[in-house]
Amino acid sequence: MAHPVRNPAQRRGALFSTRALGSAGAVSLILLLSGCSYVSDELWPSLAGEDPSGTNSPATVRQQIPPSQAEANPQPTLSPPTMGTTNFVVPGVTPGQPTGTYVGQKIQQMRGELSQLQSAITQRNQQLQSIRANATKNSQDYHGLVAAVSTRLQMGTTPGNPILVSQWNSAQVDLDKMSADVAQLSGLGNQVASDSAMSTYLLQTIKSTYGLSGAIDEDHRQLAVLEDETSKTVVLIDRLLGELSQDVARQSNYIGSERANLTALATGVKQGEMLGPALGTRANYYAGNQQYAAAAAGPTATDGRTPLVVIRFDRADVPYQQALYNAVSQALARKPNAMFDVVAVAAGGSQAQTASNQNQARRNADRVLRSLADMGLPASRVNVTAGSNAQLATNEVHVFVR
Repeated sequence: MAHPVRNPAQRRGALFSTRALGSAGAVSLILLLSGCSYVSDELWPSLAGEDPSGTNSPATVRQQIPPSQAEANPQPTLSPPTMGTTNFVVPGVTPGQPTGTYVGQKIQQMRGELSQLQSAITQRNQQLQSIRANATKNSQDYHGLVAAVSTRLQMGTTPGNPILVSQWNSAQVDLDKMSADVAQLSGLGNQVASDSAMSTYLLQTIKSTYGLSGAIDEDHRQLAVLEDETSKTVVLIDRLLGELSQDVARQSNYIGSERANLTALATGVKQGEMLGPALGTRANYYAGNQQYAAAAAGPTATDGRTPLVVIRFDRADVPYQQALYNAVSQALARKPNAMFDVVAVAAGGSQAQTASNQNQARRNADRVLRSLADMGLPASRVNVTAGSNAQLATNEVHVFVR
């Protein structure tokens, strides 16, 4: 059969259909892959609850549900976190004249300790500004490369395009540099924490010096000035430590998310088409949008559940990745905390054929599981089981959402 095709999925002769997902139903996606080059005109999900066989259950309620705000965003991503911008300048130490008393000598000693502490804080601030500048540059380089790869994949390209592979590798290097920046920030935070303990101890020592005998009025005047400058230094260090902690936390979370997105992007480079952000990232995005669509109940399977996805492995290389990604994304849009069951369903036959089918079905399920992991879905949210169906002519993998 000779029909014009418009995208890679159509060239592979894939026919997809989806069901509604809700409290009692799920978006169902059937991949019917045959040798015929006939393609369907529409690959959009249907929320009408149609049965793949063409017959509808009497209990089926058809309901058209508009997409939520989260679903309306085709490429939800986490924006790069903004690092602190404060330039921490120490208040300085006011010099004082020796008074000749023991308390005056004590004040001179503590003044020198405060001066050393402020010099250390000045160095910490210089290191912080340098790390921030490097982190900004590395982030810009990384996002420039990711954008270039994503744009090319969105337009469509050859599987494993060497240019995109090279750009992806460079993005991986930049992401590692961003991780190194976070490690430097964390190390700097440990140093500032020691400075904070020192400043607190120094302030307590200054306050206790008021109680020493043998002081003159000038000693107490200089002591008051020193106490005020030390208090300002303590506040400055606390602000520096707090901003460092926030930078480390934000950057660490973001880099962890980007590693998952980069892994999903690698799958897209391998396939030669854009899948989208990591599924874990989409779940986090949708969790912040409470406008989830609720679908009506549709016909159920024999085990009481309707598969979210049915992948029919009737050939060596079934192009299921994009369709699987779209279906799971829609499931996460409606239920961000959803869990998934991957079931290997073996076809029937003779005893020997059944045993062979069971082994092959498990391998197919492992393949789907790896695909979900590459798409960024945490392994803790996926359960793999096996079953059989004597009525099937070929092995299948069913994905359920719960």
